[in-house]
Amino acid sequence: MSTPWWSRTSNQQEDDHTSESQLSEKNHKKQLNDDPDLNPGELTFDEDTAGGMGRYLGVTSCTLLIVGRIIGTGIFSTPSSILSGVGSVGASLMLWVLGFLLSFCGLFIWLEFGTMFPRSGGEKVYLEAVYRKPKYLATVIFAANAILLGFTASGCIVFASNILVAAGKVVDRWNERGIALAVIFSVTLLHGLTPRTGVLIMNGLSMFKIIILLFVVVSGWVVLSGKTRVADPHVNFRNAFAGSSTSSNDYATATFKVLNAYAGWSNVNYVMNNVRNPVRTLKIAGPLGLGICAILYMLANVAYFAAASKTEIEKSGVTVAALFFKNVFGSVAERALSVFIALSALGNVITVTFAASRVNQELAKEGIPLPFGNKFWASNWPTGKSPLPGLIIHLIPSVIVIIAPPPNIVYPFILDVEGYPQQIINFFIVIGLFYLRWKKPNAVRPFKVWWPLAVFFLAAATFLLIAPFLKPANGVGDTPPLPYYLYCLVGISIMFAGVLYWAAWRILLPKVFGYELVPRKERLDDGTVVTVFSNKKIQ
Repeated sequence: MSTPWWSRTSNQQEDDHTSESQLSEKNHKKQLNDDPDLNPGELTFDEDTAGGMGRYLGVTSCTLLIVGRIIGTGIFSTPSSILSGVGSVGASLMLWVLGFLLSFCGLFIWLEFGTMFPRSGGEKVYLEAVYRKPKYLATVIFAANAILLGFTASGCIVFASNILVAAGKVVDRWNERGIALAVIFSVTLLHGLTPRTGVLIMNGLSMFKIIILLFVVVSGWVVLSGKTRVADPHVNFRNAFAGSSTSSNDYATATFKVLNAYAGWSNVNYVMNNVRNPVRTLKIAGPLGLGICAILYMLANVAYFAAASKTEIEKSGVTVAALFFKNVFGSVAERALSVFIALSALGNVITVTFAASRVNQELAKEGIPLPFGNKFWASNWPTGKSPLPGLIIHLIPSVIVIIAPPPNIVYPFILDVEGYPQQIINFFIVIGLFYLRWKKPNAVRPFKVWWPLAVFFLAAATFLLIAPFLKPANGVGDTPPLPYYLYCLVGISIMFAGVLYWAAWRILLPKVFGYELVPRKERLDDGTVVTVFSNKKIQ
């Protein structure tokens, strides 16, 4: 007779969870052995998960990994630009609700893929599992997007600007950039040389961000009660939809910003090789992390709208939360909150960098041609535990974006550019979900999304791909003097660059120089297994 769950010791419950994980991995390996067509990429499951620190992230760390990625600069910095884009408080709040619903639909789709293929890489793995021909095309297109747009410049810029405000210094072009560069270099070394310390700091800052937002939410409740210096906390909620935009472009662009603020619900999917009991952990941490953030986001927006008028919020730029504290508590509190926002942005940078480096490592392990050879970029050099080379891949575009364009234009433009290619990838991921359901109906799926949610997510992705090309109501968009459609073209161009890179690697160069690409697998000193291509001369 089995022992009831409520009377079991923690060790017995841990054994149950370990057994569940082992059973899941066993089923996954059996599925791949029975049907090799389901194996994404060249590496087997055991080869792909070899090397590094192994599985050390539990439910708590994974939940905080999602929370830390989602809560960054978006909820503190972008409500003003969203309100300015759609024209009314009511429409703005509805977009935050829509972003929450779309994010949960996306989460459930990624849960199906993540539990079906419990390995690091996220979308890279799922695209490879579905779009197998032409070989490596999906991988290289994803690599172009992940590497060229995988920067965390916006978080570094927000950290720098808020630290300068807190210190009472004038924010100019170069002191802001200098601090932002110091942040990205420090975070790279933190994760690359002291990985366990990096995870501890990451978790600590994620908890800190939850506490900050709870404080904003509770303060908002006090404001709504009428017991603060805010004269009329309900002014924004009367005729809340007055002045709403009628342009599809405005709503699409604002939705990109909302979705960017929610971005991070798939963060655990990128690091599955480091997750204990990956299937069980993903099914718990995903909904829990996103649910915490969604509730805090909605209540924080209500707090912002209670404490400041519509005009004040629209003019606040990237310091809307600082404006909130200034109106409620005074200028001293505004400076204090600037420190809090800076630390929140820092936590986001640390979390994004942690996951992005694992994705870059997976791309290198797959054999994608990179300067100096992909073995170095796939390794865990120099510690044998953390992918510093993958962190360097992430560092380079971040530095370029921080240095190159003017900060007052770069922040909103970065949000738009990052959002559009991701919607293209989302579109093909959902199509792939339906394709696998049809092609492999008997494949093991520890989690299965309800298909209407996937259809809703697909419809939204389709709208977000088309609407940005429609002329906005103001005729110029939200990043003047840049054309309103430029961010879409930049995103598409980056993905097209991946197509050209793949064609040169797989077709053009072999044809011109008369060789064929022959893959082989090598095990590095740190245990990592990597695919390496050699050029075999055609006789």
